[in-house]
Amino acid sequence: MTLTKDESGAETPDPVDTYTPSARRLERERHKRARSRRATAIAAVSTLATAVVLYLVVVNAPGWPRTKETFFNGQYAREALPKVLEGLWLNVRLLLICGAAVLVLGMLIAIARTLRGPVFFPLRFLAAAYTDFFRGLPLIINLMIVVLGVPALRLQGVTVDPVWLGGTALTLTYSAYVAEVFRAGIESVHPSQRAAARSLGLSNRQALRYVVLPQAVRRQVPPLLNDLVSLQKDTGLVSIGGAVDAVRAADIIVGRSLNYTPYIVAGLVFVALTIPMTRFTDWVTARMDRQRAQGGTT
Repeated sequence: MTLTKDESGAETPDPVDTYTPSARRLERERHKRARSRRATAIAAVSTLATAVVLYLVVVNAPGWPRTKETFFNGQYAREALPKVLEGLWLNVRLLLICGAAVLVLGMLIAIARTLRGPVFFPLRFLAAAYTDFFRGLPLIINLMIVVLGVPALRLQGVTVDPVWLGGTALTLTYSAYVAEVFRAGIESVHPSQRAAARSLGLSNRQALRYVVLPQAVRRQVPPLLNDLVSLQKDTGLVSIGGAVDAVRAADIIVGRSLNYTPYIVAGLVFVALTIPMTRFTDWVTARMDRQRAQGGTT
C-alpha cells in the first residue's frame, strides 16, 4: 500500500491503491470471460466437425484415388519442393525490384496527369494514354510481346534476358494501375490544402511535395498493398520466356513425370507467400478506418 501525505502532514492510504472493484463488476467480468471461453469452444468444435465432414466427402468421392495420385503424390511433392523454393527466390527478387520501379513510375505518371495549366496538356495526354493502354492490354499479351517479341528484333545493346524483359513488362502494366491509385489519392485531397500551402509561401512544387502527396499516399496505402499482392503472384508469368522461377521449376518436373503435383506445390508456396501480405493489408486497412472514425487522419 502506498501512503500519501495530506496538507497537515498526516499519512493516509493512496486512494488509487485502495480501489476494489464491486461485486457486480467482478461478476460481469467473470460472465464475459466464461462467454468468451464458450464461444471459443463452440468455434473449435464447429471447425473440427466441418473439417471431418469435408475430409470424408473428399476421400469417398468417385475418382479420389486417381486424383490423389495425379495431384497429391508425396514422392513428387518431396522432389519438387526444393526446386520450387529455389526458383521462388527469383520471384521474390522480381517483386522487390519491380515493386520499387512500379511505385516510382506510377507516382510520376500520376503527377503528370494532375499537372495544371495548358502548357502541361501534352504530358497529361501522354500519361492518360499510357494508363488507358496498359490497363486495357492483357498482362499475358504484354509479356509475350516484350519477352518473346523484343529478342526477335535483334537490337544491339538490348538485353534478351527473359528475367529483365519479364520484369519490364510487369512494370509497364502495374505502373498504369498504381498511377491511377496515386491519382485518386491526389485528387481526394481538398483544394483548400493546396491553397493553404500557397498562402504560407510554398511554391506549387513544394505544396505538392510537402502537403498533397503525404496525404494522398497515406490514404491510398491499402489499394497500393493490394496491387503489390497481385504483382507478387504475377511474377510467376515470367516463366513463359524460359526463366526458371518457381512456376518453371514445377513445369520442368511435370513435363518429365506427367504428374501435376509440382503445380500444386508451387501454388501452395505462392499462397503461403501471399497470405502474410494479405493479412497485413487487412490490418492496415482496419487500422486506418479506426483512425478515421476517431478523427486521427484526414
